[in-house]
Amino acid sequence: MKSTKYIVCSKTRIFNLFLILILSSSFFACSSKEKDEVIADSPTADSAVPGNYITTIEPETQKLIRNPLTGWAIYGSAGATSDFWTKFENINGSQLRATDYANVLYIRTGWSDWEPEEGKYAWDNSDIFKMLINGAKERGLKLAFRITVDSRDKHNNQTPTYVRDAGAQGYETQTGSATVWSPYPDDPIFQAKYEKFLQAFAAKFNDPDVVDFIDGYGLGKWGEGHTMIYLNAANRKPVFDWIVNLYLKYFTKVPLAINYHRLIGAGSGWSSPDPDSKTMLVSAFNKGYMLRHDAFGMTDYYQSWEKALAKEWFPSRPVICEGGWLHNGNGYLADSRKYLTWGDVWQGEYDDAMAARVNMMDLRDITETSSWFSTAYKLIQKFIATGGYRLYPDQLSLPKTVNNNSKIKIVHRWKNLGMGYCPTNLPQWNQKYKVAFALLDKSTNEVKSIYVDTNTDLSKWLYGTPTSYEFTPDIQNVPAGEYIWAVAIVDTTKNNEKGINLSVKANLTSTGWLTLFNVIVK
Repeated sequence: MKSTKYIVCSKTRIFNLFLILILSSSFFACSSKEKDEVIADSPTADSAVPGNYITTIEPETQKLIRNPLTGWAIYGSAGATSDFWTKFENINGSQLRATDYANVLYIRTGWSDWEPEEGKYAWDNSDIFKMLINGAKERGLKLAFRITVDSRDKHNNQTPTYVRDAGAQGYETQTGSATVWSPYPDDPIFQAKYEKFLQAFAAKFNDPDVVDFIDGYGLGKWGEGHTMIYLNAANRKPVFDWIVNLYLKYFTKVPLAINYHRLIGAGSGWSSPDPDSKTMLVSAFNKGYMLRHDAFGMTDYYQSWEKALAKEWFPSRPVICEGGWLHNGNGYLADSRKYLTWGDVWQGEYDDAMAARVNMMDLRDITETSSWFSTAYKLIQKFIATGGYRLYPDQLSLPKTVNNNSKIKIVHRWKNLGMGYCPTNLPQWNQKYKVAFALLDKSTNEVKSIYVDTNTDLSKWLYGTPTSYEFTPDIQNVPAGEYIWAVAIVDTTKNNEKGINLSVKANLTSTGWLTLFNVIVK
């Protein structure tokens, strides 16, 4: 649900607020130029494992650590203007860049924007989409998407005209002076054309190096999955199964999300929870879908049903938060939480998000982003520090001398400083991220040997509960000499390259390995 107000402040006042915030803040969550503190730690003998030495690691607790499926998102659409990136990198006329605080560019726009003519795609032909996609890549942001098909409350058709011309059945509605058309989601021609498009979309974007997640539903008002109109209302569940399975069919590498709406697929958008909603949603969650909701902070809309469902599925599935209130009216003043200012609104959204232990929040469009920075800057920093996941090894025990053709024992303990979790248990990730140890060349930091602890499961690393492992790798055929022990979380599908950035203060190599101490191989 979307509604609400815009408060006008003078540029001078906003800029002064920024100066106060910047000068009074004790840290920059995003500063890439800040000199890292050098950690000096001499390993001590491990009395429990003869020959081993224990080293402890100091975590980085505040700065932005970019990782998949965690952090803040900014929003774009087909309506973006050519100065899109300039606006996000000059917040309210200040030196602050929202792109230094975000991890994801979330593009929510209509199918017709992606494919205005059958077989002609915006990623090949649209300067706006190229600008958004290339700009995200240049700034180290991943992409996320929602594709909408329902034109209600829009001023243009969200489904391409060629679908209607092909004989798909639908209905017309009025948005202001614009007459718009939407297809029935149970129409077979619509479904066939949509699958053809989605197959092409996935051929381009089923890439986890580029795309963080995709909303795998997109039907109904605003693509939120409610207030649906069918040819036959009895097709509610078949349509739900069709769209869920369709996205799963084509997006095998990129995680999928669905709105955990109390009226999912139903004909209403605001009433008591429909008894079939939970059953339908659970079927999607069981297939690997993440949870997402678009009304965080809306006290009378995001209620006990939604809160209970998020709690029930943590930490089996991650949660993605979108705030419900927008700067386009004053509806937030009627919220039963009695918001008085935009700072109050963002605090309410943040409180709901942290209660749900979400992995991601939204700064949203430039108007909302500007408001976040001017009225709730500390919450932006706080979520970077404590939201989502932030992983590091706080203590490791390894030998200083290793004999070839023998087993060694490594004991390693990990902590998650974030309230969310690293969802390696999603089917698209399929536990591809694992802890690995390496012997590095002492002169070049080049990896010479890698030992992957396949028993590690990052999805079980939760806030406040350290997780320990004993690992006994075989050391075979390593040339004798002196090396450096190092540790990383690697992507086993990419030749054991670094996969997850560690939240540590120092001693990281250029390829993301955390160096520990010297070791002699005999």
